[in-house]
Amino acid sequence: MKKMLLIDGNSLLHRAFHALPPLRTSKGVPTNAVYGFLNMLLRILQEEQPDYVAVAFDKKGPTFRHEEFVEYKSTRPPTPEELIGQFDLLKEILKAMNITFFEIDGYEADDIIGTISKKGEKEGISSIIVTGDKDELQLISRNIKVLVTRKGISDIEAYDLEKINSKYGISPEAITDLKGLMGDKSDNIPGIPGIGEKTAAKLLQEFGSLENVLENFDKLKGKLKENIQKYADQAKDSKYLATIVTNVPLEFDFDNIKYREPDYDKLMNLLRELEFYSLIDRLSKNIKDNKNVKETENAADMNFAENNSSLEDVIKLAAIEKRLSILVDAKKKNLKSYKIDGLYICAKDEYAFVSGKLLEKSDVRKTLKQLLEDPAVYKITHDSKFIRNALRQLDIDFKCQFDTMLAAYLLESSRPRYDVPLLVTEYLGAAMPDTASFTEQIIHMFALRDVMDDKIKEYDMSKLLYEVEIPLSVVLSDMEHAGIKVDLGKLQELSAKFGEKLDLLTKEIYELAGTEFNINSPKQLGEILFEKLLLPVIKKTKTGYSTDAEVLEKLRPLHPIIDKILDYRFVMKMKSTYADGLAALVDKETSRIYTSFNQTVTTTGRISSTEPNLQNIPVKTEEGKHIRGVFTADGPGHLLLSGDYSQIELRVLAHMSEDPGLIDSFLKGEDIHTRTASEVFGVPLEEVTPSLRNKAKAVNFGIIYGISDYGLAQNLGISNKEAKEYIDAYFKRYPKVKDFIRETIASARIQGYVTTLLNRRRYIPDINSKNYHLRSFAERTAVNTPIQGSAADIIKIAMVNVYKALKENGLGAKILLQVHDELILDSRQEELSKVKDILKDCMEHAFSLKVPLTVDIHQGYTWEEL
Repeated sequence: MKKMLLIDGNSLLHRAFHALPPLRTSKGVPTNAVYGFLNMLLRILQEEQPDYVAVAFDKKGPTFRHEEFVEYKSTRPPTPEELIGQFDLLKEILKAMNITFFEIDGYEADDIIGTISKKGEKEGISSIIVTGDKDELQLISRNIKVLVTRKGISDIEAYDLEKINSKYGISPEAITDLKGLMGDKSDNIPGIPGIGEKTAAKLLQEFGSLENVLENFDKLKGKLKENIQKYADQAKDSKYLATIVTNVPLEFDFDNIKYREPDYDKLMNLLRELEFYSLIDRLSKNIKDNKNVKETENAADMNFAENNSSLEDVIKLAAIEKRLSILVDAKKKNLKSYKIDGLYICAKDEYAFVSGKLLEKSDVRKTLKQLLEDPAVYKITHDSKFIRNALRQLDIDFKCQFDTMLAAYLLESSRPRYDVPLLVTEYLGAAMPDTASFTEQIIHMFALRDVMDDKIKEYDMSKLLYEVEIPLSVVLSDMEHAGIKVDLGKLQELSAKFGEKLDLLTKEIYELAGTEFNINSPKQLGEILFEKLLLPVIKKTKTGYSTDAEVLEKLRPLHPIIDKILDYRFVMKMKSTYADGLAALVDKETSRIYTSFNQTVTTTGRISSTEPNLQNIPVKTEEGKHIRGVFTADGPGHLLLSGDYSQIELRVLAHMSEDPGLIDSFLKGEDIHTRTASEVFGVPLEEVTPSLRNKAKAVNFGIIYGISDYGLAQNLGISNKEAKEYIDAYFKRYPKVKDFIRETIASARIQGYVTTLLNRRRYIPDINSKNYHLRSFAERTAVNTPIQGSAADIIKIAMVNVYKALKENGLGAKILLQVHDELILDSRQEELSKVKDILKDCMEHAFSLKVPLTVDIHQGYTWEEL
C-alpha cells in the first residue's frame, strides 16, 4: 500500500513550544516551537519515507463543538504570545517544503486528519498520524496507526490495533465511549464525575459501549451507579464532543499532497533567517546540484568543464574589468605554515583553478603575484586574513578590498559561522549545500559583495568595514606571522617550581585529611570533606557532592584544608594550562609562540585570541606575572613597548552620556575613582581612602556592566541596602548616566539592537522577553555593548593607524599583541623614541571624544616588566 503521513500541526507545535527552552533569533524572533516541530518532522520523514504528506491546523474561531457546548476547551490558557507568531512561520516553511496544510472553518485538525485518513483507506492508502492528542486513537484501523508524542516531542509511542487492545481492552471505535465516561480535562469535556480511565475501560470491557453502560446502570452499585444515572446525558454529550468527524467538507486531491522535493532556495532562505544552522547542515546533504552553478571536473588535473577559462584569460579579463574574486583551498600545517591545494580566481563570468602543483612553477607564482598585488584591481574574497597568511608562502603580499566574512560579521555578529554557502543561501537566495565546491562558491562572490555592500551602507557601517575591519585583517595577519618570542628555559623552570609547590601542597592536604586520596577527583574529595571531616554539605550534583569553587569558598572559614585545596587548584592550573601548555606550543626553530587573532567571534567587536589565548594570562597574581615574564623582546637590542588606554570604557561612557560631572573630571585629569568616591561618599578629595576608592571603582565599572544591588553587595562584601545606597548616590551625582542607561534600553526595546560610536550593531533578542532573568540580562547587554563595543572600535582604529605609521616611517617595530585595552609592540632600541611617539599619538587620537583619550606607555625586555 501507498503510505501517507498526517501531522496534527497545532498539537505538535504546542508540544514543541513547551518542550524546548526559549529560542530566539538574533533579532528577537521566537523560534523554539518551529525548531522542535521541524526536527521531529524531518526525522519522521526520513524514517517513514511516505508517499503523501499533509499537516492539519485548527482554524481560528469556534467549531461545531463550541456551538453544542459553550464550555468546550474554555479552561485552556490563551496561546502564549511567543507561540502565536510561530504558526505563520511554520506555514511559510511548509510551503517551501512543498507540504500541503489544511485548515477549515468550524472544524479542528483532528477532523481534517480523520477525514483524509479514512478517505485514504478507501483508496488503498495506509496512514501514519502524528499527534500529541490521544483523541486520534479512535481513528486506528488495520491501515491507520497513530504516533503519540510523550515527554515533549522526542519520545514517541506507536499505537495500532494490538496496542489499543492490550492497553485498554477495547476497540479504537470505543475510545469515544471511553472519553464519554471519563471526560477529558484538557478539552474541558466533563464525562461522568468519579470515573477515571481504568474504571471507564473496565465498564466498556463489560458492557461494550457507552450506551450499553447507561442502559445497564442498575447492575452497578453505590456512587458509581448513582453518578451514571445522574450524568447520563452529560456522558452522551461528552462522547459527541470527543468524536472525530470523518466527513469534513474538504476539497482535496491525493495528487496534491504527494511528497515532493522542497523548494530548496526558499527553504534555505527561511532557515537562514531563523538561524537554524543545524537544520541547514542536515538538509544540505539532500540538496540536488544547482544547475546554475558552474562546476569543474577533475580540477586538480586542470581538466575543466567547457565553461571554464584558462588563467591567462581570467587575468586578461581582470585587467579589463579591474575586479576579481579569489578563494584559496589551504590548510594550516603547523604553527605558522600552510599547505595550499589550489587557488580559485574569477573575473566577471570566467574563472580558473590553479592547482597546488602548478603553484610550484615560478612563472605562475610571478604572474599571480603581479595580479594579486596590483592596487588597481579590486579584490573580493572571504576570510582575507587566512588567505593573506596562506599566500605569504608564495611571496604574495595580498590585501583585499572586500571580505564577505567580515561584512557578514558586521551585519550579524552573533552567528556561530560565516561560511560562503551560508551567505550565498541567505543573501542571494540560491540554495547551496555546505559541501559546495570552491568553484561553486567563487562564481557567487561578485553578487555577494554587491548585496552585502548595499546592506553595509544601509546600516551606515561603511567606515567600520572599509577603514577599520578590512585594514585590521592585514594587521592581524602580520601579528600572527610575527608571533612573540618565549624564553623556553624560563618556562620550564616555572613548571618545575609549580611542580615542587604542588608536591608540598599535596603533603599538607594529606596531613590535614589524615589520609591520601586523589585531590583531582571530585568524588574522592567530596568523601574526604563531607564524610571524613564532616563539613556541611552545601550542594549536591547527580554524581555526588559538589566541590566547585563556590562551595569551597563557603567552606573556607570552617577548615584549613580548604585554603590548601584552593591553592592546589590554582597552582595546578598555572602549571598545566600555562607553564606546560605554553611550552608545548613554542616553535622549536624560532622560539616563538604563534597565536590566532579572531576578528569574527565576539558579539561586542572585541578581538579574541586562541591557540593559545594570550589575552587570558592572569595578571593579578604573582604566578600570572611570572608567566608573562617568559614572553620577551626579539633579542638583544630590542625592547617591548606597551600602550595602555586609561579607563577607556569610562571615558566612552562620559562621551555617550554627556554627563557634565564625568566629563569635567576627565577634562581636569582627575583620578575618576577618587572623584567618584568623593562625590558618592560625600568626603573631600584629599580624604578619600584606598578603601573608598576601591568601592567607587567597583561602582564605576559596575554601572557599565549593569550591576544590581545584589551584585555590588557581593563584590564589596556589604549589605544589599548599602549597595543600593551607593548606586542611588552615584546616579544622583551623575544623573545623565542614568538617563543614558534608560534611553539606551528604551531604544533597544523599539529597534531590537544597539550600536557603538562607529555604528557596530548588536541585536538584543531578549530585550522584550517576559522572562525576568532573560530580560534583565538583555538590558545589561544593551547598556554595556555600546560602551565596550566602542572601546573595541577605538583600539582597532589605533592598531590600523599605528601599523600604517610604522610602515610610512620605515620603522622595523612590529605589533605583537592586543590585550583588551593594551597594545604590545617590539622595537629596536635605537627606534624606541620614534615608536613611542607614534604609539602614543595614534592611540590618543584614534577617535575624537568629548573627553581626552590618555595612554600609559611602558617599556621593558619582558611582558612582566611592562
